[in-house]
Amino acid sequence: MARSITHLADGIYFGEGPRWHDGRLWFSDFHAFAVKSVDLAGHVRTELQIDDWPSGLGWLPDGSLLVVAMRSRRLLRRWPDGRITTHADLSGLAAWHTNDMVVDGEGRAYVGNFGLDLETAIHEQGFEAVIANPVGANLIRVDPDGSVHLAAPDLAFPNGSMITSDGRTLIVGESTGMRLTAFSIAADGSLQDRRVWAALPGIVPDGACLDAEGAVWLADAGAARCVRVAEGGALLDTIETDQPCYACMLGGPERRHLFMLTAPSALVSDCAPAPRGHLVVAQVDVPGAGLP
Repeated sequence: MARSITHLADGIYFGEGPRWHDGRLWFSDFHAFAVKSVDLAGHVRTELQIDDWPSGLGWLPDGSLLVVAMRSRRLLRRWPDGRITTHADLSGLAAWHTNDMVVDGEGRAYVGNFGLDLETAIHEQGFEAVIANPVGANLIRVDPDGSVHLAAPDLAFPNGSMITSDGRTLIVGESTGMRLTAFSIAADGSLQDRRVWAALPGIVPDGACLDAEGAVWLADAGAARCVRVAEGGALLDTIETDQPCYACMLGGPERRHLFMLTAPSALVSDCAPAPRGHLVVAQVDVPGAGLP
């Protein structure tokens, strides 16, 4: 289905972790060392600067903002009064840079990590070889008190985590595994009943979000597109973008705006020198669902 795509913001180095919050789309811009937000008129503001690459975003019940600090493998907390502290040190369970995150209604954060030095592996082996030989990584759970737990081991680059509206199921993208994997969430936040939600041969799932029909919109990091898939893997819809797409989120007043973050590539050598990434948006028929 052809759709009109609007460029909402330009001048982004590498956008990740989009979340719809308080009437604005919040996102991390890696090489600006900043968390930013934008309204539907395209007005961008910087919400927070840190001394690291920011990635996944989420909020605790008290309004504190959680930010994944990628290279130091920490989870930062900006309290409602503006203080910034280390909420959790993830280095004991994260083999390489930490990345995307989802925070549930109780304040439990589920954080992924690369599992390997991706930049070096791509330069030395090529992207296809990295995909063909996935390295296992841990999905990490951080409880509201900052305690760190292994949520699930041996995931192939856990990315784009989502939690369903009832809070009972977590779906995580395995980027180098080319699949979405689901878990049942127990009362204590532990993950059980691991299963393949959708096998996606030829698709590299990155940032993702759920809609009200139970489908998933996901950025295909291996292509310049965002795709909608059903449980089981059926491809339902595709939106082409003018650059590779790395993250998406449904937001806006009715959660029918699909925000997509794009960049020239995922390599630091391509993205860090100049802010050439975009934030684009398209309207879709089915509204978002689950945690925004």
